Amino acid sequence: MKTVAIIEGGHSHEEIISRKSAKTIFKNIDRNQYNPIRVSIDKKGWFALIDEQQYNIDKNDFSFTVNNKKQHFDFAFIVIHGTPGEDGKLQAYFDLLNIPYNTSSQLISALTFNKFICNQFLQNYGIKVAQAKLVRKGDHYDKSNIISELGLPCFVKPADGGSSFGITKVIKAEQLDEAIKKGMVHGTQVIIESFLSGREVTNGIFLSKNGYRVLPITEIVTANDFFDFDAKYKGESQEITPAPIHDELTQKIKETTKKVAEILNLKGIARIDYIIVDNTPFLIEVNTVPGMSDESLIPQMAALENIQLSNLISEVISVNSAYQANVD
Repeated sequence: MKTVAIIEGGHSHEEIISRKSAKTIFKNIDRNQYNPIRVSIDKKGWFALIDEQQYNIDKNDFSFTVNNKKQHFDFAFIVIHGTPGEDGKLQAYFDLLNIPYNTSSQLISALTFNKFICNQFLQNYGIKVAQAKLVRKGDHYDKSNIISELGLPCFVKPADGGSSFGITKVIKAEQLDEAIKKGMVHGTQVIIESFLSGREVTNGIFLSKNGYRVLPITEIVTANDFFDFDAKYKGESQEITPAPIHDELTQKIKETTKKVAEILNLKGIARIDYIIVDNTPFLIEVNTVPGMSDESLIPQMAALENIQLSNLISEVISVNSAYQANVD
């Protein structure tokens, strides 16, 4: 039986979401196949969590010791949203230790974590994205030029953050400086995007033993200005699965999702967010460690396809373990 580390926590404001996702994975993993152990990685340290006890993780080989017996892991199931689980740091660490994991590679995780660089990269392959500008900490920027090029309203958000932390919808020019400052609290760079008026949808996908399997599309309907943290996690939105859109548009979005997955060579489970403008999906961002909590969208999409969460988790572990074995 494989021992699986379900890795939660992280160093960002998304820690609370990560721990919710880890509880869902821990609750639903097939215990006939796997021995799950929760592992917390945060600013306090690295710990295995067993029966309300914590044991220090030895970072030299990702093991821990109980009753003078060293315990190793066969697989790492990363559910840290944000750094270091979504930006490639843990992926690189596990590559060095030759421990398979559930997400995309270190390179792709780092690429997709920076929304600006990822979207500019995908645009080269014909994927539609919003016009955008990048501002780094310490950069001098010309507010009038930005507004002249992108227009108002526009969105300001961390280029390397998630869960809608630090996002501002800028209505007036004088709000831009404060919006950039707010975004920098949650990341090292901010992306300023032109406003796209349309319906917001999201589409899950995972790498199965038979190739990519695209999940149903969910439409996000919220009375808030946009799909912010409260809309995502405090019930201030309506999530409609499957999205009430016509078949042709459904097919177009699913084809785009699969194309993005193929371009990036995504592994495990991913979720891709879009704004539909004039029946054309514009990509917002690629999430390589999507939320898996009870409130999250991937479990809802899987349920509609009659995919039990335990089976989805098992397939991800099986496929990614096999992939790592082939690489070796």
